Amino acid sequence: MVDTRQNPSAASVPGESPERPSMVWDAWGVPSGHAPLPERIRTLLAQVFGVSGEPVARRAENAVPLRPSALSAASLAALTAVVGADHVSTEQRDRLLHAGGKSTPDLLRRRAEGTQDAPDAVVLPADHDQVRAVLAACADHGVAVVPFGGGTSVVGGLDPARGRFDAVIALDLRRLDTVADIDPVSGTATLGAGLTGPQAEKLLAAHGLSLGHFPQSFEFASIGGFAATRSSGQASAGYGRFDDMIQRLRIATPGGTLDLGRAPASAAGPDLRELFAGSEGTLGVITEVTLRVHPIPETVAYQAWSFPDFATGAAALRTVVQAGAAPTVLRLSDEAETGLNLARSGDIGGAAVTGCLAVTTVEGTAAHVAARGAEAAELLAAAGGTALGEKPAREWEHGRFAAPYLRDALIDVGILCETLETATTWANLANLKAKVTAALTDSLTAQGTPALVMGHISHTYPTGASLYFTVVAKQLDDPITQWRHAKRAAGDAIVAAGGTITHHHAVGADHRAWMTDEIGELGVRVLRAVKQAVDPVGILNPGKLIP
Repeated sequence: MVDTRQNPSAASVPGESPERPSMVWDAWGVPSGHAPLPERIRTLLAQVFGVSGEPVARRAENAVPLRPSALSAASLAALTAVVGADHVSTEQRDRLLHAGGKSTPDLLRRRAEGTQDAPDAVVLPADHDQVRAVLAACADHGVAVVPFGGGTSVVGGLDPARGRFDAVIALDLRRLDTVADIDPVSGTATLGAGLTGPQAEKLLAAHGLSLGHFPQSFEFASIGGFAATRSSGQASAGYGRFDDMIQRLRIATPGGTLDLGRAPASAAGPDLRELFAGSEGTLGVITEVTLRVHPIPETVAYQAWSFPDFATGAAALRTVVQAGAAPTVLRLSDEAETGLNLARSGDIGGAAVTGCLAVTTVEGTAAHVAARGAEAAELLAAAGGTALGEKPAREWEHGRFAAPYLRDALIDVGILCETLETATTWANLANLKAKVTAALTDSLTAQGTPALVMGHISHTYPTGASLYFTVVAKQLDDPITQWRHAKRAAGDAIVAAGGTITHHHAVGADHRAWMTDEIGELGVRVLRAVKQAVDPVGILNPGKLIP
């Protein structure tokens, strides 16, 4: 085993560092990622939605009025005693940068006039023991705690809700940033919860290893956040979801410490790792995760495909997955999403695409890539696919983290752009897609604007697949309420059609209304009972996950 605890901390106070920049307060990502809309998109928006494409000026960060900090002097002193004065902040900028996540409603609220809500303080513990001590202090003083990783939630999971308490802190875990252990024989690595995706990959790469978990939030999201939300990355067909990779969890709770996971599999009662993976900071704070890792792939093969329609493409993906021949990445865009990609780029890698675009990559040794690529290609071709070469797949990969920046540019010019996702069985996929598309379209049309609803499959299983929707419409006078109505219609449609309310975005505050439909009244009582056992005062992330 390799001990790497000498890795220095990435940051000691909230804010930027060379290896871990903070995202801008009212948009996704960093300033260098933002760019004006291409002319062809501006023209399309004018034609479809009647908007000019001219961005609206946004407020400066230092001009935003914040709700005054309600943290008492006694509470502040108790927290300072645990982590030190340099690691507790009530400064405006630090509070604003921890004011919530990055959903479209989050950003619309942040850009609205008036006083903004924010946590009353930002606290940065150094290790598991300090996390435990912070939780104990908050329980003693009646202060709510919102665990904060990369700040990428799009479901209200980071809202600074106080519940029945007078104050709330953001518990920023960025200092928990070490690789505590690497076991190359077993193929595992123990990572601090505060590491971001890029930090973890860089540290693992020094040992020739990779986690292979690349969700769209990869550049900013944290290891602890991946575990707490049961994240799923673009390569899930090859490496599995994040919860599939978890071998062990260390969790700090107000009631004590949990160390869960002794072996790759066990029959020692229910697997409590499954209870805390996906708990979204409501049951405890994940401080350390032991994960399955793999050698950095020797080679990667790219291939794009065209299918005449979404139904044919979905059937092709099902055939490949059920045959056990799934590539590492397996993704299918519907007709609307394929068309928009063409409008954005003018073409897709120079390929003539009609219908629906599919993207595959295969990673591993040269022999594995050749064999798996050939098997998948034979099945996809037999199922109606036309090979387009590697360029469209490479171009998709090159721009895979840029979509949120485009979303922000659309918001800037008066366009509502938001996403939601679900999953269901292969037999129910077409029905669910049709019902959700109709619900979104009908809701937005009834409110007075046409809507463009696009979708894709990005995660597949032998028994079913995810559906990811992107919705574009003109912003009305109250775009937050506009989206709330559309989201409610879509959520109700998902439940009625037999889908899950969320496949990988998590529950947060935004999906909490459907949790009883998802797990039943008895399931809710089970979660509440666990909450009472580990967090009897109820300080952990109020208003999230548990109805």
